[in-house]
Amino acid sequence: MLNFNIEKLLKEKNKTKYWLCQNMNITTRNLNRVIHGETSSISFKYLEDFCKYLDCSLDDLINIKKDA
Repeated sequence: MLNFNIEKLLKEKNKTKYWLCQNMNITTRNLNRVIHGETSSISFKYLEDFCKYLDCSLDDLINIKKDA
């Protein structure tokens, strides 16, 4: 299972989810679905934008959690 560190990275950058949504042109609902793992796919564009606006790499953005 993929876990996104978006909230952690936002906190480190002193930014809000609202700020990220405005910059990425994504709805709050869709952002929260990504954060909480409620989506089955994500576009490369979103991955690129997350890294761009959060100034991070994919390794910083995503953790892989092994299923029990």
